[in-house]
Order: sequence, then structure tokens, then C-alpha cells
Amino acid sequence: MPPDSLPRPSPVTALKTLARIGAYLSPYRREVAYAAVALLIAAGAVLAVGQGLKSVIDHGFGAADGAELDRALALMLAVVVVMAFATYARFYFVSWLGERVTADLRRDVFDHLLRLPPEFFEMTRTGEVISRLTNDTTMLQTVIGSSASMAVRNLLLLVGGLAMLAFTSTKLTLLVLFGVPLVVPPIILFGRRVRKLARASQDRVGDVGAYLDEALHEIRTVQAYGHEAEDRGRFADRVEDAFATARQRVRQRALLIAAVIFLVFGAVGVILWVGGHDVVAGRITGGQLSAFVFYAVIVASSVGTLSEVFGDVQRAAGASERLFELLAVEPAIRAPADPVALPSPARGTVALDDVTFHYPSRPGAAALEGLTLDVGAGEKVALVGPSGAGKTTVFQLLLRFYDPQAGAVRIDGVDLRRADPAAVRQRLALVPQDPVVFAASVLENVRYGRPDATEAEVRAACDAAFASEFIERLPERYGSFLGERGVRLSGGQRQRLAIARAILADRPILLLDEATSALDAESERTVQLALERLMTGRTVLIIAHRLATVRHADRIAVLDRGRIVAAGTHDRLLLDSPLYARLAALQFAAGDGAVPDGAIGLQ
Repeated sequence: MPPDSLPRPSPVTALKTLARIGAYLSPYRREVAYAAVALLIAAGAVLAVGQGLKSVIDHGFGAADGAELDRALALMLAVVVVMAFATYARFYFVSWLGERVTADLRRDVFDHLLRLPPEFFEMTRTGEVISRLTNDTTMLQTVIGSSASMAVRNLLLLVGGLAMLAFTSTKLTLLVLFGVPLVVPPIILFGRRVRKLARASQDRVGDVGAYLDEALHEIRTVQAYGHEAEDRGRFADRVEDAFATARQRVRQRALLIAAVIFLVFGAVGVILWVGGHDVVAGRITGGQLSAFVFYAVIVASSVGTLSEVFGDVQRAAGASERLFELLAVEPAIRAPADPVALPSPARGTVALDDVTFHYPSRPGAAALEGLTLDVGAGEKVALVGPSGAGKTTVFQLLLRFYDPQAGAVRIDGVDLRRADPAAVRQRLALVPQDPVVFAASVLENVRYGRPDATEAEVRAACDAAFASEFIERLPERYGSFLGERGVRLSGGQRQRLAIARAILADRPILLLDEATSALDAESERTVQLALERLMTGRTVLIIAHRLATVRHADRIAVLDRGRIVAAGTHDRLLLDSPLYARLAALQFAAGDGAVPDGAIGLQ
């Protein structure tokens, strides 16, 4: 599904959205408590500075008493020291919480993504998902590790400052409170706009990441076809769209901050004017006015900071919505509440009973239609047919990447829909036609199916796959880094590494998608010998494109348009199946250098 079609939660306020993050804070109650205590002490120390300022002016400067001035300044210094230590503790624990919660959330989202079936990634851009997992979680980290504590701190200062204002001068406090209703509406109005634009901005950043991911992963194709100029233009368009949306968001946020500053500090000017006349008239002291102005500035800056933080919170709300959308996606393929255990020891039988299947992205076309196939334990069955006949789909259903719309797929007599997908996949080893090599060492790649395998077992698997000869020539041999997608290896070397991985996995059912297709003639002969040893005593399904492969199969199933139209041995099918004879003449013979006897006459 396209990213914009991901299920979205019902509209809620930003604070309610962010409240869901509270579940991630609950395991760290001790750190939250430390941060809260430090925050309270720091806020209290800031408010105490105002009283110290009043004492310095009234009892020090006003009384012209040097000793009293020294005592007042010493007290202020002690308060400042306490404030410094409390600020350190607040910053440390709050930042720690932000980093810890972000790490936990990233891990949870990634864990959830690994449970989603290929159907989800077939219809969702990978770059968009990566953007959510990186950019959006980083934004949340900023809010949790910085903005949230700033919000609480300034809220405490606002409440405490208002209380100290009332204690100092009720008249001037009423003037301050009169200005509050002028400040709240801009915060609400602009805050809503910022949140909406923050969501749109993150979506546009996701578009940039998705296009970048695709272009760089397929850089060889981009350069081979001279498509650089077109890609530059398309990428620039996406960057400019992201910039335009971000500019609108920044403009709204800047208007919010400017409006709050104008209103709040305008009110401070009015207070100074009124308070100054009260000092001249003797109704309050200079120290009281100084303390009042100090608290008024505290209140004003707190309101200004809260308005700015409010914009961060709105942005984080948009980011958290995007993350929770991913977490809300329910995997279509999952273990049932009470899964049926596969028989142990494994027999290795495979059966597809009257299976009909449509890919979710192509609901109008059946990939398989009424297909029935029984494979006995230890039997080697080759699947042949034209492109789009359904050969790969059979593998996809066996691996339970999808479930059929009709019929049943069974391994060892168990319907896969009643089994745990993880248990099913432990019975299968896959060697794809396009081998997958990860950006890791040789050891890590071969161990992929058995992470606990010893180095000696890895070496034995590589020997059996005839991969050792090129591995020994690598700079660090089995510890050599192979580059992203195995870029440092040739196609044939990647294929042999994939075969070694399947050998090491040692599973009862092998799925071979023409595992020798990328090898030269000499390597193919040696790897065929390795595969013959590997296949001994195992059930094997082979998607075949070359005659050498099908000649080793016990049985060949010919697929066309999602159905099995013929089955039998190679020689029998050449006589009985015109489709197979045509494929043999046009495809298999091309790979072997000779046309099978009788094939041309039966096209």
C-alpha cells in the first residue's frame, strides 16, 4: 500500500498522541523521579534568586550596609550553586531518558517491521519506512530529551513566578494576568497549523528518503542507462517540495513566537511604567519592583518558551502518529493462537491441494489457479514453465510469505495456516536465483541460517559449495567484508556463497531457484556435484531454466498460467507436452549447447 494509505489513528490532540510514549517511560521510573526532583530544585532556585535580588537592593544598596550586602550576595551565590548542580542533574537524566526511549521505540518498530509479511513491503516504499524509523524517532528524542523538560521547567516557573508576583504586588499581578488571555489564542491557532504542517513536512522528507534509497541501491542501472540528469531533476523536485512545506511550518512557528514575545514583553513594559510610578509615590520599594520585574521576566520568558516548545510538541505529535501508524499495521501472516506443531523428526513431504492465489497488488489476476502438487519425502521435483507461470509463487506460499485464497499448502501433512510461520521456515532452505549477500563478513553470511555454527562447520559448507577457492584469495579470507549486497564478489561467487549458506542450514526441504544459473560451465559442474550431495535424503523443489538441472529431477511439473499442465520425466514430456518441448528447444537447449532429440519436431 502506498505510504499515505497506512491506517491512521483517529484525530486526537498532540498531548494525547504523545501520552502513548508514556508507556516507554514507565520502565525508567527511577530516572524520571531523579529528573523531576532536579527540575523542582532548579526551578525553586531560580525563583529564590528574585528574593535575593530584592534583599540586595533593599538591605544592601538601600541601607548602605556593606555587611548586609555581603550576606545577601553570599546567599545568592549559594542559590546559584544549587541551581547549577540541579540543572546538571536535570539535563543529564532528561537527556538520558530521551536517548533511552528513542532507542526502545526504534527497536520496537524494527521488531514489528520484521514480523510484517512481504505483502506490506510490496506495497510500501522502503525509504518511507526508513524515514519514519530514523527522522521521526530523532524528533521524538528531541522532545523527550529536551523540549519536555523545558516545558515542565517553564510551567513550574510560570506558576511559581505568578505566585511570587502576587506575593510582591497584587496590583501589578492583576496587570500581568490581564495579558494572559491575549497570549493563549495565538498559541492555540498557530500550534494547530504547526502540527498539520509538521506531519506534511515529515511525509515530504519520507519522499526524499524513498527516492534516495531507490536511486543509490540501483546506481549501476542509473549510470548504465545515463539516467543521472533525470534522477537529479526528480530528486531536486522532492527536495524542493520538502523545503516548501518546511518553510510554511517555520513561518507559522515564527509568527507564533513573534506574537507571544510582542504581547508578553509589551506587558512587561506596561508593568515597568506602572510600577515605576508606585516606587516614586512610595507605595512599593525599589527592591520590590526589581523582584517583581525579575519575576515578570521569568513569567514572560516562560510563556515565550512554552509557546516555542508547543511547536516542538506539535511536530513530535505528527512524528509519533507516523510511528504508531507502523505499529498499528497488523501482519496478515501470523502464528495462530494455538499453533499445530510440525512432526518431529521431519519427513519433508510437501503438498499443494487445489490452491488458488492472487497477489494483493494484483487481485484481478490469479498467480495460481486450482494447482495441485504432491512431493514425497526425498523426492526431487523440478518446476518449469514460461515467465509468470507461477513457479516462484509456489516457493512464496511454501515459505508462508502469503496464504492462498483457496485450497491448502501442507508440509508433513500440516496446513501451514495452522502452524507457526517461524517453525515452517525452519524446515526450508532457500537458494534464490539472485543470491542475497549481506554487508558483512563471509562467516556472518554463511552462518545466516545457523548463527551458532562453528568456523569449522562454515569452512566445511564452503568446501562443499566449492566456495573456498575464491574465499582463500580474499584479503582476510573468512573474515573479509563483502560490501553492500556483496559488491566485492562476482555473480557466480555470490551464488556459491548462497549455496554454502543452504548447506550449513541443513534443513529437510530445499528450494532451489536455478541455483547454478550464475555459474560458468566449469563451476557449474563442480557445484552440481555439491548440490547432489546436499540433496541426498532431502526433499527438493527446483525452479529450472536449464536442461542440466531438470535431467537430475525425479519428476518435472510443467506450469502455465498458474496450473500444472503436464508432469513426468524429461524424456516423456518431450513426447507428451508441446509446451515442454518448446521450452526445451528455446531455453534449456540454449544453455546446454544442443537441442534435445525430437524437441524441435514437437513444438
